[in-house]
Amino acid sequence: MRNVQHKKEAYWFYRVLSIFYDKYVNPFFWTVGMRNEALTLGDFNSRNLKVADVGSGTGFTTVGISEFVDAKNISCLDQSPHQMAYAKARPKLQKSHFQLGDAEDLPFETDSFDRYVSAGSIEYWPEPLRGIAESYRIIKPGGKALMIGPLRPKNWFARLMADTWMLFPEEEEYVKWYEEAGFTDIQKLNTAPKWVFKEKYAVAIVGTKPTGGDSPAQLPEKKSEDVSDKMTFGRRLSFVWNLFIGNLAGFMFIPMAVVGYVNYGIRRLFGAIPEEKQAVLNDKMTIHQKVALTVIVLATGLGIWYF
Repeated sequence: MRNVQHKKEAYWFYRVLSIFYDKYVNPFFWTVGMRNEALTLGDFNSRNLKVADVGSGTGFTTVGISEFVDAKNISCLDQSPHQMAYAKARPKLQKSHFQLGDAEDLPFETDSFDRYVSAGSIEYWPEPLRGIAESYRIIKPGGKALMIGPLRPKNWFARLMADTWMLFPEEEEYVKWYEEAGFTDIQKLNTAPKWVFKEKYAVAIVGTKPTGGDSPAQLPEKKSEDVSDKMTFGRRLSFVWNLFIGNLAGFMFIPMAVVGYVNYGIRRLFGAIPEEKQAVLNDKMTIHQKVALTVIVLATGLGIWYF
């Protein structure tokens, strides 16, 4: 299990990260263009669909869903009250429903939703198949479950940081989990921010629930872990270490993105941007993203000059 894949570590990770996540972190890795592209798999064919957004975080993906479905029909679930506070403040989500909870033990009735969406959440799940089996359980027969998550990097350094930080599955694992959970008509597409050129970055995968009831997945006995568990001295030391190492590994992805954006800028200057990148993911950088990028580049330059 990775260092920020324990529920308590993830809780405190986002307790800190939620302060600047939407403005300074998310735009580098999960963009409006990526979100819109991935949501096309969800087949949101009516504004009256009842949708569960699991691991909804600050509501970035939820806002995208609200373009297709009335906000009052969207139920958001997340384990972080700090992330959820930002989602609740979004004007477009004022009529949505919010509930704290566990993606691997959903507090929703069986066969109760038309669509299930989860974006950027599976990487924190200790038992991914259990969470996907839950997505199967809560949707109605004929309903669809859409999962959007990262892929394990091919670059050795990025792969090392990913494996230290949280779960980055292989694409084949997503498909296997969906098949084991009982989904049919499984479809997928790959998406990436504009600075990623050479490898698959993330996958959106959707499946249809053929019949009512629980998932046929064979699951082991559920492991007990709760963010409200008391901390022993030994667990506290382990927690601090895991949180430090996990955060450090996660932070390393930011300079990787900076290098990627510099590479993108050079390619754009010389007209070497693939047409599909321009057409599908033509996202403009936010002012906060530009500030963060400038500060990081300057700090990196000063560090190289000093040492």
